[in-house]
Amino acid sequence: MTDRPSLRERKKQATREALQAAALRLALKQGPENVRVDDIADAAGVSPRTYNNYFSSREQAIVAAVTAERASRVAAAVLGRPADVGLADAVVDAVVGQYTDPGEHAPRALLMIAASPALRACYIDTVTTIEGPLAGALTERCPHLDRLTARVLAASVAAVARLALRQWLEATPEAPSMPGFVVPSGSLPDLVRAALTPLAPALDAAATPARQSNADPV
Repeated sequence: MTDRPSLRERKKQATREALQAAALRLALKQGPENVRVDDIADAAGVSPRTYNNYFSSREQAIVAAVTAERASRVAAAVLGRPADVGLADAVVDAVVGQYTDPGEHAPRALLMIAASPALRACYIDTVTTIEGPLAGALTERCPHLDRLTARVLAASVAAVARLALRQWLEATPEAPSMPGFVVPSGSLPDLVRAALTPLAPALDAAATPARQSNADPV
């Protein structure tokens, strides 16, 4: 049975969600460059000092509104696949799925992120947040898997996904009237899947328990 979060934890989560929602709402309305930390804190009903306990920049809060549930969704998707589905397929499909269905904030929020170098950088960096939940999902799905191996595999998946996302958002020559604007080309889900494919043998091998030798020692 999963322990219910304490009242303090629930209040902290509610504050984080309020800040994220306020940051994204203001950024979409005013443009991210016109949003101040004080504005976000005021809109969420907290002090700037409280804001700084949760986020170190306005970009973090804005991007968090779009990516906050990504890590837990990846882990849940891996655990939700039937046992007869290979680990590589489960993991790759789970990660690719996050970029196939960008969620309720698309497309305006993602277009805003693509247009801002600071938001793009922050958005790319958030991919690493899948490591912990994914490692937990790997050990839960494959009980024989040791924690170090699970963490190495999860970190590898996150690093590859980050590289694919960075390549997809790589800046093209800027239009004179739209400095810093990026026009991504190609399919992000296809790029992420292709990038993760080389990790498939390692994931499937890790899912197979090592056979114990019954031979007598020489």
